[in-house]
Amino acid sequence: MQLVLTNELLLEAYSQGLFPMAYNAGSPYIHWVCPDMRGQLSLTDIHIPRSLKKQINKTLRSVNIEIRIDTAFEEVIKGCAEDTDARPETWINDQIANAFLALHKDGHAHSVEFWEDGALKGGLYGLAIGAAFFGESMFSRSANASKICLIHLVARLWKGGFTLLDTQFVNDHLEQFGIYEIPHDEYARLLRPAVKAKADFMLKGYSETSLLGEYFAMRKQEG
Repeated sequence: MQLVLTNELLLEAYSQGLFPMAYNAGSPYIHWVCPDMRGQLSLTDIHIPRSLKKQINKTLRSVNIEIRIDTAFEEVIKGCAEDTDARPETWINDQIANAFLALHKDGHAHSVEFWEDGALKGGLYGLAIGAAFFGESMFSRSANASKICLIHLVARLWKGGFTLLDTQFVNDHLEQFGIYEIPHDEYARLLRPAVKAKADFMLKGYSETSLLGEYFAMRKQEG
């Protein structure tokens, strides 16, 4: 019998440290994953390569590039599920994609999107529960598009009062940002209060420029 990924089931599973993955995009089945070591990114001390920060500042001044939140969630998932040379196989099947669309409609799942000349060129998506954000996947069709979205996400989470950014695993793509691992027991200790705390992802009234400005100012002061 195929498992039905309801919103209630997924929210409870993520709150307990579990998340679903398909064996591949064509598989009708999913399995629950709970890694012994959990990938994490710091919201205040994430490493931002100098060249990337210059590109981010340049995009903020560009009239052709725009960072949007939650305007093309389904398209972002489709982009993340695409086969590429670097990622010939994906764990996102139709069941997981549809489940996250339902989470998005209820305001739990969000996307950060990179738009260039009116076209979606990259993005990422994930799940927010309390003050915890669970990053799911990202994609790029333009140089560094997903990396730029990641820094925008981090600034938004920091400003919104989030305390935990979970990446599930450590991978080569995230190593340049100072990703690190913690044991499951430590992750569970951090997760329990995070999912019960209050945080604001949408931050209505804040522009991407103002969010990044405050974030970079904070890092400069603490550095």
